[in-house]
Amino acid sequence: MKSKRIDYRIIYRIIKPKSRVLDLGCGDGELLSFLVKEKKVKAQGIELNEAAIYNCVEKGLSVFHGNIETGLSGYPDNAFDYVILNQSMQEVKDVEHVVDEALRIGKKVIVGFPNFAQLKARSRLFLKGKVPITSSLPYRWYNTPNLHFLSIIDFKDFCREKNIKILKKFYLSKNKVIKILPNLLALNAIFLIKK
Repeated sequence: MKSKRIDYRIIYRIIKPKSRVLDLGCGDGELLSFLVKEKKVKAQGIELNEAAIYNCVEKGLSVFHGNIETGLSGYPDNAFDYVILNQSMQEVKDVEHVVDEALRIGKKVIVGFPNFAQLKARSRLFLKGKVPITSSLPYRWYNTPNLHFLSIIDFKDFCREKNIKILKKFYLSKNKVIKILPNLLALNAIFLIKK
């Protein structure tokens, strides 16, 4: 895969060829398009942004216009091998419900999110007293789509409390995987989870 985005490259490596994949909040379909072309997956997306949906349709992708908080109940249990929830979980109101539904309809779920406890974010808040703006958190406090501000440790605690198994975890900087002190150094995290 030749995407510039390291999170897409990691997700691409996780997903097995010819899998059934649902991408929740699929954006412009760049990741789904790669998965369809290179891994021959049977892909479907759900997206709220109409302009992004048009981009997906231009790429020949099957994408439904919908809200991932209310649009998953019609899917049967284990309908997909993988459900992708990359860079969208922190934007939903009811995280527990969305994660539960993703785990119900997918055999495995790939969750990716920005790490709000990363060193640059912490130091900006501590030293300047201002909400952090970083490459993975590029918004100001008043126009951010993020409703939940979580760290890697927060997500691990969530999984433990909900009896969710973490199968794999990846901690990312702009262009590489972080091996040490991920809650402090990683800009983003990707987890492969299952019930």
